[in-house]
Amino acid sequence: MKRHPTMRWDSSAATPALYLIDQRILPRIVRDVRCTSAAQTAQAIKRMVVRGAPAIGCAAAFGIALEAARTKGFSDASRRSALTKAFSRLAASRPTAVNLFWALARMQRAVDAQRGHGPQYGTALAGKLARLACAIHAEDIRINRALGQHGATLIANGTRILTHCNAGALATADYGTALGVIRAAKHNIANVWVDETRPFLQGARLTAWELMQDRIPVTLITDNMAAHFMQRGEVDAIVVGTDRVAANGDVANKIGTYGLAVLARAHRIPFYVACPVSTIDAATPNGRAIPIEQRGREEIIGHAGKTWAPRDVRVANPAFDVTPARLVTALITERGVVRGPNAAKIKALLRDAI
Repeated sequence: MKRHPTMRWDSSAATPALYLIDQRILPRIVRDVRCTSAAQTAQAIKRMVVRGAPAIGCAAAFGIALEAARTKGFSDASRRSALTKAFSRLAASRPTAVNLFWALARMQRAVDAQRGHGPQYGTALAGKLARLACAIHAEDIRINRALGQHGATLIANGTRILTHCNAGALATADYGTALGVIRAAKHNIANVWVDETRPFLQGARLTAWELMQDRIPVTLITDNMAAHFMQRGEVDAIVVGTDRVAANGDVANKIGTYGLAVLARAHRIPFYVACPVSTIDAATPNGRAIPIEQRGREEIIGHAGKTWAPRDVRVANPAFDVTPARLVTALITERGVVRGPNAAKIKALLRDAI
C-alpha cells in the first residue's frame, strides 16, 4: 500500500516548500504542514510535527535549503547572518537526536565549500543545498532498506516481535529502522506487539497505523503489559530504534526502552537496536554524556486537549532513557549486524564506514 510521505520537497513554485505530515494528529487526520523557512522547520521539529532521529536530520537539511532559497537575493552579509541563525535555530530544536547534528554538519560543509559573492552566488548556493538535502533524503531510504535486509536475517519464521515508540517510515525519510527490519521480515512475523509508548503515544498512534497499512499482524498493548507477555513466553524478540548510540555502544531511545531491555535480559529475549551508522556518535563516550531532552508538563497531565491529572501537580518528563550496551544483543546497521556492541566494535564499524 502506498504511504503518505513523511516529508516532501516541492521546488516547482517560485518559493520552494517542505511538506511534513503532521504526526501530532495521526491517525485521526492525515494533513501536511508547509514550511518555507528554517524557522518554520525548527518549530515543526520542536513541536513534533516531525519526529524520529533520521526524519529530524532530513528535515533539518531541508530547513537549511529553504533558508538558502529564501535569502538568495539578499546581500552577502545578510545571507550569511540568516544562515548562521538558521543553523543555530535548527540545532537547538531537539538535543538528543544526533542525526540532526550530522545532517547540519553536512550542510555546513557545503556552505563553507561554496565560494563566490553577489546574487549569482546566492542562487548557486541555494541550488547546491537543495540538491544535497534531496540526496540526504534519498540516502536515508537506501540505508534503511539495507538495514532492514540485514535485520531480517535475525527473524525466524513465526517470530513474535515487540517494538516500542515509532521507528518506521514516519520516523525516517521512508521505510524505517526498527520497522524496516519488520517490513523486510514481514513473511516471517506472526505478530508485532506494539507498546502504546506514553506519554506521546507514538506506538498507539503511529506504529500501529503503519503496520496496519502494510497488513502486518499487530497487537497494541499498554507499556506496562510488556512484562506480562514476556513472562508468558509470547515475545521472541524486541526490536527498537534509537536517537543516539554512544561510542561505547550505550543507546538512547524513547523513554521506557531501558525497562524493556532489563525485562528482555531477565526473560532471555534478544534485544535488537536498529540504527543507521549516522546515529552513532563517536564524540559521546558513553550514555551518561548523552543529553536527555526534557519536555513539557502538558504531555504528562493529559493528551489531545484532555486533562486527567491535577493541573498544579509537579511533573517530570524526560523524553529518552539510556540502555547500557551490555543489555543490547546487537546493533542492526546498513553495514551489517554488530553483536554485543562495545567500544572496540563501534570504532571498527565507524572506521569501515569511512
